[in-house]
Amino acid sequence: MLNPGSGLPRGGVDVAVIGAGAAGIAAARRLAVANVSFVVLEARSRLGGRAWTASHDGFPLDLGCGWLHSADQNPWARIAKSAGFTIDRTPAPWTRDDGDLSFAEGEEEDFDTAAERFYARVAEAEKRGLDVAAAEFLEPNGRWNALLNAISTYANGAELDVVSVIDSARYEDTGVNWRVVEGFGAAIAAHGANLPVVLDCTVTRIDHTGKSIRIESSRGDVNARVVILTVPTTLVASEAIRFAPALPDKVEAAIGLPLGLADKVVLALDTPETVQAETRLFGRTDRVGIGAYHLRPFGRPLIEGFFGGRLARELEQEGEGALPAFAIDELAAQLGNDLRARLKPLAATAWSRDPLAGGSYSHALPGKAGAREVLAGPVDGRLFFAGEATSASSFSTAHGAYETGVRAAEEAIAAVARRPIRTG
Repeated sequence: MLNPGSGLPRGGVDVAVIGAGAAGIAAARRLAVANVSFVVLEARSRLGGRAWTASHDGFPLDLGCGWLHSADQNPWARIAKSAGFTIDRTPAPWTRDDGDLSFAEGEEEDFDTAAERFYARVAEAEKRGLDVAAAEFLEPNGRWNALLNAISTYANGAELDVVSVIDSARYEDTGVNWRVVEGFGAAIAAHGANLPVVLDCTVTRIDHTGKSIRIESSRGDVNARVVILTVPTTLVASEAIRFAPALPDKVEAAIGLPLGLADKVVLALDTPETVQAETRLFGRTDRVGIGAYHLRPFGRPLIEGFFGGRLARELEQEGEGALPAFAIDELAAQLGNDLRARLKPLAATAWSRDPLAGGSYSHALPGKAGAREVLAGPVDGRLFFAGEATSASSFSTAHGAYETGVRAAEEAIAAVARRPIRTG
């Protein structure tokens, strides 16, 4: 039972889930069908975490995760469809020939060949156990090194010089990518409906010294038999959430798994019929600090821009308006200066400045490929960890978060069964 004043349970619970993003919601859904009591504590005023669908000009815009990666195996595809959401199976623009919008004749095939060779070298390095920066496996003075590095800023949120080659090679992808027409973030939030979630509840300390665990929050204390922590690595690394006793191994692992940065801008497009729908465009192909653009997603009169790594951080530091201005400059340079008057900024993100995120999704630093396993490991059979950063092969994705949430819930249910004395 919840306390009407604070929204917190009056007595103790079997399980406290911290964070109501994709992992926390997945964990809570699994707990809901088990014979355990639980509560979800969420610092934001909404569900979803880094999954967030906003509405602008009547369009649902995914300002966090937007693609169902490995969609043929992604549990969110089934969940969203079952909940009445529409799954769009149009192939992702990066999987199709872009009509030479970004490349001169013959260049795209040359780039594809260079990319295949680079990723083959990365895979071989992983087999050899070389936990160094992925940048070391770029071809010396290669024509396409800058574009490969730029693509890393979208995939990893960071340039290849700070990405572990082993961790990068462990990512598994079926190559099937779909979207949710009404918004991926909306589908994830909908899956959290009717769960015992306390919003605007910032957890600051987890005291696991006693028989029951005390969770200290901005709304008061909660006692639980076990805890599932699903927050971004930035909050663990900075010790925004403190543990008593301290957990230095977890903090060190989180430091080795920083959140890269991938920001978005959405522009409304006047006279959209002049731009081919569902097309990809790179701002340039000869430098790292560029945007990648999805022209008219779902056939809508919109352009989505993607910016990652150091460029995204620099644009955030320049302040509001810098990201849309950069995007419009690049698009005008590629598609003609008259396009400027036909573009209107609708939304832009700044995930590194979000105090509850501090970035977009995790990547392992060189030499830290083992950090995910350390972060995922339980503590004392009572503290369990989930979230995309704890996934061995689906990190940086909402389905990786989901799978780890279910795994942590299973661990928590088993732990509760082993501990017959209830808290309260």
